[in-house]
Amino acid sequence: MSKGESDATAPVNAGEPAAKQENENENGDGKSALREEKAPPAEFEPPEGGWGWVVMLAAMWCNGSVFGIQNAFGILFVYLLKEFGSEDDEDLRFRTAWVGSLSMGMIFFCSPIVSVFTDLFGCRITAVGGAAVGFVGLVASSVVRSLGALYFTYGIVFACGCSFAYQPSLVILGHYFKRRLGLVNGIVTAGSSVFTITLPYVLTGLLERVGLYNTLRVLSIFMFILVLAGFTYKPILPKPESSGKTGGRCPALNRVFNLKIWKSLGYRIWAFGIPAALYGYFVPYVHLMKHVEERFGEGTNKELLLMCIGITSGVGRLIFGQLADYVPGVNKVFLQVSSFLVIGVMSMMIPLCNIFGGLIAVCLLMGLFDGCFICIMAPIAFELVGSQNVSQAIGFLLGMMSVPMTVGPPIAGFLRDRLGSYDVAFYLAGIPPIIGGAVLCLIPWVETRRRRKGEEAATDAAEKMLEQKSADAQDDAGAREKTDDPESIV
Repeated sequence: MSKGESDATAPVNAGEPAAKQENENENGDGKSALREEKAPPAEFEPPEGGWGWVVMLAAMWCNGSVFGIQNAFGILFVYLLKEFGSEDDEDLRFRTAWVGSLSMGMIFFCSPIVSVFTDLFGCRITAVGGAAVGFVGLVASSVVRSLGALYFTYGIVFACGCSFAYQPSLVILGHYFKRRLGLVNGIVTAGSSVFTITLPYVLTGLLERVGLYNTLRVLSIFMFILVLAGFTYKPILPKPESSGKTGGRCPALNRVFNLKIWKSLGYRIWAFGIPAALYGYFVPYVHLMKHVEERFGEGTNKELLLMCIGITSGVGRLIFGQLADYVPGVNKVFLQVSSFLVIGVMSMMIPLCNIFGGLIAVCLLMGLFDGCFICIMAPIAFELVGSQNVSQAIGFLLGMMSVPMTVGPPIAGFLRDRLGSYDVAFYLAGIPPIIGGAVLCLIPWVETRRRRKGEEAATDAAEKMLEQKSADAQDDAGAREKTDDPESIV
């Protein structure tokens, strides 16, 4: 109640009971009017452009520098084998693969923490700080001289910085785009494809001319530019209003740990199905280069395979990103299902390719559907949990992806060290994507059933409200009849 209303009612409280009752009725009507006026705010509509195009380019550089370097680790892997061991070392590939696996795994492992930082401090601060840490990690990696030290500088420090820089680049896009979000995500994630196409040849040239450690120093420049790109992440999405009824630390805890997303069965299936599909996903990126050397000789143009994956991955991100804008709701999941099925089958085809041309065809298809899987992650998250919850939804998902992304390549390296070839490793790498894709097929059915129940509940509530209004109208009419009846006046 406002101050003016309190002053107006003060003398009435000392007046006659009838006047007091009339005033209470008027105040009650005023409270009802206030409740009716306090309607929920209109849904936020992104500008679909403007400064968003600059943000899109910055996010594209982020995806390119982070995952371009990660995807080209197979080139670094070959030189790390030469730098830190000999072919007589039985566990050499197993131990060396941990450098790249830790790096990729930590990017995803840190994601739940990154989502909390993004919610508390915003996309800009989180991204800039992460890029700075990644820069320090690469510079430190260029001065260490042992695999154990690289586990920390490259596998943990650099990767953690990449994680803090990467996730805000996905979240900030939802501030500026909704109708074009699929296309924009396709363009942004195509950044890693551009880098994956060019970096293998750049790294090979640098490694031959300036060596491993100076190459790492050159890569640190990419992270420095990413620091500058993070300053473009200007958030415009309105913050959700926090309830003032709960005091103490409860509001802060609700912001830090958003458990609301786990109430969605569709999201729970998605968050467990995708990690199940990724146990073999990163194996080709780490071991394919060495497999080609062993199968076709060291003089083979192995960098061409990564270029093929990068080209078709970029094409796939643009095509499937645009296509996702026309696929309604959670049915976008079927695009991910198809991508996992193809990736699984292509992984199993790698050992069967006895000619280099066949391996090129496999990599082209694998890259195309890899682009499909990557570019529609954010749109599916928006569909399952909504724009206000998407940061932690993506964060928890990426965090759960860290385990399969980390353990897959070392297991493949262990199998190679023990069995003498990569054949079994690539066969096994193709099984998890097929299983994970089958699990994801449940999401559209679950979401359709949930939506149907919600519509039925809304219909029942509307009917009950109409019945209540009808009963109230009859009561008011009866009260007016009694008031107008002269015999009721004493």
